[in-house]
Formats: sequence, C-alpha cells, structure tokens
Amino acid sequence: MEDTKKWKWDDDSRDDELAEKVLSQEEMYKGKLLHVVKESALLPNGSESTREWIVHPGACAVIAVHPDGSIEMVRQYRIPLRQTFLEVPAGKIDSGEHRDATAKRELLEETGFTATSWAYCGAFHPGIGYSDEVIHVYCAWDLTFHEQSLDGDEFLQHARAPFHEAVQAVREGDLPDAKTMSSLTLAWQWWQKNGPFSLPHIDP
Repeated sequence: MEDTKKWKWDDDSRDDELAEKVLSQEEMYKGKLLHVVKESALLPNGSESTREWIVHPGACAVIAVHPDGSIEMVRQYRIPLRQTFLEVPAGKIDSGEHRDATAKRELLEETGFTATSWAYCGAFHPGIGYSDEVIHVYCAWDLTFHEQSLDGDEFLQHARAPFHEAVQAVREGDLPDAKTMSSLTLAWQWWQKNGPFSLPHIDP
C-alpha cells in the first residue's frame, strides 16, 4: 500500500489506542445557534468519563480580493468578549445548504459583493476540544458590488485592507479572531501558488 502520509513524524499507527467509545448521548441544550450534547465515553484504560461538546453545522469564510490586492473585511461587536473585532466575512451553513452556496450568500449579505471567480482553499476546526465545527475557506475575485443584506440583528461596518498587510497583522497578533487568522493564512498560501493575478509578496 502506498504511503500517503505527509509527515514522517506524524505517527498515527497507534491511534486506535487513543479512541474513546461513546456509550450514551444526552441533549443538554438546543438553541438558534448552539446545540450542546453530553456523552458518556469509555476511555482507553477502561474507565468512563463525561464529554460535553457543541454540535455545529459548519461555516464558511471568504477572502474577497480586489484587483489592487485589497480584501473585504468587516468590523463586528462580539458580546461574549465585549469587544469589536476586525474579521473576514463568514457565516454558518444553513440546513440543506451546500458550502459553496453558503460562501456566496455570506459574501453578498455581509459585504454587498458577488464574485464570478471562486476557489476552495481548505478547511480547519476552530475548537476541537469542545465542538465539531469545521470552517471552509474560499478565495473570491472578479467582484461586483450590489447591496449589503444583513439580518435584522446583525450590525457590521465595512473595512478594506491590503491582503499582505492583513496577513502580516495576523503574524504580529493584531487580528486575534481565530477564524480570521486561520482563513487569511490558508487563503494567502493558496493565492501565492495559484492566484490569477499577482499580489505584494511576504514570506509564507
């Protein structure tokens, strides 16, 4: 069998020794956004423990790139931290919706832009200790402005930043939102290899 492992030091041959078997599951809370479950799990040493985690439908984040190399961003107040954050456009996947449709919908709703060119840049899990959420990252370009269409309880301010400066801000700790940090990193790496037009370069 062909060895498809990317890193020789990532030894997964003993992963079965770490697996936990779910014995039972109980729904603790189900709201508009959060769905919390509690599970009883059989641990590798034979003992039992309780695991509580958030069921999440997944989300998409979009790096929308203008011809001048700037990207669309938004400013939004996040009540858990009592703070306004500069973020990339993003939102959760609705029931029955394909992730591609989510990305296009969120870009239009949050920024007012549509794009005729799209690329999938990868995905990441933002909270593996407490959620099954996965965030899919897209690059979009060939943009056309229409009209912002926010939800009734959603308040955003537009912002635009040079793509390379936003990536540099991630490195310097000035964009602390994890979704924005990871999405910019994945999208920048994709763009440096595959981007349809050139951007100012910084080391990856």
